[in-house]
Amino acid sequence: MGKRDELIAKYADDLKNKCGMTPEMDLLTKVTIGCGPSIYNDDASTVAASQKSELETIEKNFLIKKLGLKAGPDLMAGIEKAIETYGKSERNKYRAVFYYLLVKQFKKDSVYK
Repeated sequence: MGKRDELIAKYADDLKNKCGMTPEMDLLTKVTIGCGPSIYNDDASTVAASQKSELETIEKNFLIKKLGLKAGPDLMAGIEKAIETYGKSERNKYRAVFYYLLVKQFKKDSVYK
């Protein structure tokens, strides 16, 4: 099993145990691949959910540019909901898991098909 496969297994475990959902492994794999090399970097592989600038970057670069959503207050509300789902007290929020939650929440699976 390669490093990426190990990470995907870890992300699936987070989705099951911390988010209470059974992941679609094909979609999780595609979202993980979409994160690029950031998944291998300790700092970049997690989301700093308490940093407003990080959340604004996710809104602009992931939700608007990647998923094609229109800017508006519902985007930040969706990010807040993903933080709640992952658990506010959960210190390490993996970027791939966080993005997966956003893809499911905004029903944008089609971007990865």
